[in-house]
Amino acid sequence: MSSSLKAILLVMGAMAAFTVLDSSAKFAAQSLPVLVGVFFRYLIGFILAALVVWRSDGVRLPQTRHPWLQVLRGLLLLGSTACNFTAISYLQLAQTAAINFTLPLWVCALSVPLLGEHVGLRRWMAVLVGFLGVLVIMRPGSTDFHWAMLISLLSALFGSLYNIATRKVGAADSTQTSLFYVGMVGAAAASLPMVQVWQTPQGWQWLPLLMMGLAGTVGHSMLIKAHRLAPATVLAPFIYTQIVWMTVAGAVVFGQYPDRWTLLGAAIVVASGAYVFARERKKGVTTAQDATPEE
Repeated sequence: MSSSLKAILLVMGAMAAFTVLDSSAKFAAQSLPVLVGVFFRYLIGFILAALVVWRSDGVRLPQTRHPWLQVLRGLLLLGSTACNFTAISYLQLAQTAAINFTLPLWVCALSVPLLGEHVGLRRWMAVLVGFLGVLVIMRPGSTDFHWAMLISLLSALFGSLYNIATRKVGAADSTQTSLFYVGMVGAAAASLPMVQVWQTPQGWQWLPLLMMGLAGTVGHSMLIKAHRLAPATVLAPFIYTQIVWMTVAGAVVFGQYPDRWTLLGAAIVVASGAYVFARERKKGVTTAQDATPEE
């Protein structure tokens, strides 16, 4: 099996793992406060990341050249996760997946004021079309509109800011170091509001919580390995397979089927994001991670 094929399979596996994460979060939210689920997602992820660091570096704390930026990254990803978990507790998995695929569109638009990058007319048009696709999904003013759709869009915005911050630290800190600090900051920050709504999990409630932490760690590990085996230009299109996984999980696990407007809007958003990536890769700016909905 070639390295590129292995990488593609790893990316598709990572998207499946993130679908397990979101499905578990939706299931847990039926009986536990969302913030409890967010806390355990980061706590378990941090424990697993710490074990990896301990095996490679012992008890020494990973060194970072950008401690405050790592803290900011952790808070941004926590905000994205909290918004995503809140949204999926009300919406279909396919709806949140489609809206979260606006992430590369946000990155493209925000890279101008935050990174000083130049965005051409065709990419701006693709961004505009992509957000029109979001309007097709949301249909504001109709009876199908739900306020949680705006929370899902906010999740994508936080995720894009996280990715932009990641560009800043990527050249100086290792992926292992970044994962460690994201988990540590996320678990610490999530514990503060979680105390206000704490509810001790009972019996089977532990299962989805454990699945969230495990699936998130496995998914990110698979993405990291895939990036080492193949270039971003090969991997990025397969990130969009998550919409398939999420649609199947929504139907099988929760009996929810997306309507034609959600499917149409998702197609528009995915096509726009793919076009933006195709244009940016020629400049060597975008990475495959920029197209990935953060979990």
